[in-house]
Amino acid sequence: QFLFVVTFTTFLLCCVEYDVLFANRPLNHSHPGGPAPDRSKVTLPDAVLPAPQCAQRIRASGWIIFLLVMAAVFWLYRLVKVLCSLLSYWEIRTFYIKALNIPLERLCNYSWQEVQARLISLQRQQQMCVHKRELTELDIYHRILRFKNYTVAMVNKSLLPVRFRLPLLGSVVFLTQGLKYNLELLLFWGPGSLFQNKWSLRPQCKRAGARQELARRLARAMVLLGLANLLLCPCVLVWQLLYAFFSYAEVIKREPGSLGARRWSLYGRHYLRHFNELNHELQARLSRGYKPATKYMNSFTSPLLTVLAKNVGFFAGSILAVLIVLTVYDEDVLTVQHILTAITLLGLVVTLARSFIPDEHTVWCPEQLLQRVLAHVHYMPDHWQGNASRSETRSEMAQLFQYKAVFILEELLSPILTPLILIFALPARALDIIDFFRNFTVEVVGVGDICSFAQLDIRNHGNPQWLSAGQTEASVYQQAENGKTELSLMHFAITNPRWQPPPQSELFLSQLKEKVQQDAAAAPPAQCILAEGPLGASLLS
Repeated sequence: QFLFVVTFTTFLLCCVEYDVLFANRPLNHSHPGGPAPDRSKVTLPDAVLPAPQCAQRIRASGWIIFLLVMAAVFWLYRLVKVLCSLLSYWEIRTFYIKALNIPLERLCNYSWQEVQARLISLQRQQQMCVHKRELTELDIYHRILRFKNYTVAMVNKSLLPVRFRLPLLGSVVFLTQGLKYNLELLLFWGPGSLFQNKWSLRPQCKRAGARQELARRLARAMVLLGLANLLLCPCVLVWQLLYAFFSYAEVIKREPGSLGARRWSLYGRHYLRHFNELNHELQARLSRGYKPATKYMNSFTSPLLTVLAKNVGFFAGSILAVLIVLTVYDEDVLTVQHILTAITLLGLVVTLARSFIPDEHTVWCPEQLLQRVLAHVHYMPDHWQGNASRSETRSEMAQLFQYKAVFILEELLSPILTPLILIFALPARALDIIDFFRNFTVEVVGVGDICSFAQLDIRNHGNPQWLSAGQTEASVYQQAENGKTELSLMHFAITNPRWQPPPQSELFLSQLKEKVQQDAAAAPPAQCILAEGPLGASLLS
């Protein structure tokens, strides 16, 4: 895709004669060998310049040569990275076939739990991890999700990402793929990062006496990385614009309403992620919550916007209908200048207007819809409870579940805003980040340094508001917000039923099961709930 975008864009800039293509300049069709057939129309080959003339145009533009050189360097870097990944994938493939005894043709039919069980059994037989005799499910998750757990914990403790208060928009969270890549480069695997390898934090990061010096180094690294991003901003911005155009232009033309569809934001994926939750587990959970979240967000409508959309749709649809009828009556109408453009634009306007008109049969019950969302995503700020119908709740939910158009806009703005965030906003948090890694890193034998939140330890990171009241010794600073420790523990225990939790966590889970059984026994039957009124029947219809 990268090669195609670069090559095709260069071709469009330097190898097309647009005056001929747009018929602004007459084309001489005469052939030196004799009379040629009379052609009144311009063909595509007529508008394409010969190869020598195209090459001369490229050589004459210093900017195009510079961008092509930068693209070539980036492509070579990606090529080397892909080749290294292929070698790694080949080793993984060999390990699955020979060590785990999973035939290649049956691999796609195995669940992750089956693969994990074979891995634990293999450790008992061959002692792959030499530092401990047996691997647990939690050890395997810690190895896979070491850096991800740190990121989830920092989002949970509001260290990342940076929040801004903007006029008219209020509180805004900005986290894009570009900013995430830079943060991982700074903290985990870049030169001078806090980790000295894939499993061990630098020793000085664990000493309280070095915190000020480490914070200064980290702040300086943030500024330098921000300046590097600023230097590369034109190249990255050009690439983002081209890639977005080639990716979404045809989709927008075919389905203009697709920009009004929603997706879980990158911030939302980190906010809603449990500790020790693999990618496919998170994706499955959020996919189950997609439809309820869409229904909740669509339940908020503006009467003024609806009336406006209906009228705009009516006017645009009327003009479009007349143009279509004229075209069916006589196809020569299509030869009129800009008539196809008008038909296309009117079709887009009609489709967009319809997307703002709500379904007239929708029943407005935001509290019930938000509870359905919570059943899948598991996390909800306390102040949302009982306030599902407020616009503030919807705005905060929109930060987790954003429009695809907002996602595209954020990614396009990322090359400009990421350097500014790295230079001006993040250095002020350098000391807090250093303290976080020192205070919340523990070393586990056979695993290495991990985030202590990922141990799912109720005593050290539990929240007294949950059932762990009286069982936790955690201060406010040590507690995970929104009950993430408890919810992550429940999720991990359900996902891995063979896992043996620590005594304190096992006590919490047993108390939770008792509480659930008591609530279930005391609750009225479902038939009685539905019989209370038409609302229940409407919700479950």
